[in-house]
Amino acid sequence: MKNDELNHDLLARYIPRPGRYALLPELTAHQRVALLCRVLYREGYNDHIAGHVTVKQDDGTYLANPWELTWGEVTASDILRLDQTGKVIEGEWNITPAINLHMDLHAARHDVEVVIHNHPRWAGVWSAAGRIPPVYDQTSALVDSDPVLYDEYRGTVEDTVLGRAVVTALGAQKWAMLANHGVLVVANGIRQAHLRAITLEWRSRLAWHVEALGGGAPLPAHVALATGERTDANGFPFLWEAMAREEIRRDPTVLE
Repeated sequence: MKNDELNHDLLARYIPRPGRYALLPELTAHQRVALLCRVLYREGYNDHIAGHVTVKQDDGTYLANPWELTWGEVTASDILRLDQTGKVIEGEWNITPAINLHMDLHAARHDVEVVIHNHPRWAGVWSAAGRIPPVYDQTSALVDSDPVLYDEYRGTVEDTVLGRAVVTALGAQKWAMLANHGVLVVANGIRQAHLRAITLEWRSRLAWHVEALGGGAPLPAHVALATGERTDANGFPFLWEAMAREEIRRDPTVLE
């Protein structure tokens, strides 16, 4: 995917040296999806077997994680291929009944290549409270907007009507907190999806701890906006590579 490459034109003034080695090996589309699941699992997207990722492919199909496996164990060969209705057309596992949420989102948002839904540990706290976590530091500001707060949860999103209501609530935005449920993140590629997902969880975790101590002073809105505008469009430089590389070192079988 073109959006998953480093923006070398943007970085040319900052990275005059080529480095000692490639930051990542050449990866297949299946390997990238498996790595995204693994990396996010360690960031707090680890509600057992809950949660689903879909990544649109150039041929109009979608890659997705299987229903039966945790994000912490999935490998490249476990990744499924879906048609435009969410039916499995390649792979040995099954897809979640809630996949209609993703299919509706992809159909409604042609700018979206990646959809992530899960119940992360710290963002789940703020979702349950029906609140958007304040931005207290630079890392919390790597995305240049606040999530949408969707507070009309009436059941799991395999219900077609309820799933489409979430899509409508998200509108043209980048991410949403689903009250009493979890989060929804969309992006133009895996690099941007990774940044948005980990930023939301970092922001949620830090804000909970700051407020547990009695509160603090959030970043001024113009500072947070300027920070996110520099990073959100193409992902924080080298961050995806570093986290994916760490996962490969931890368990090379993720690529199998």
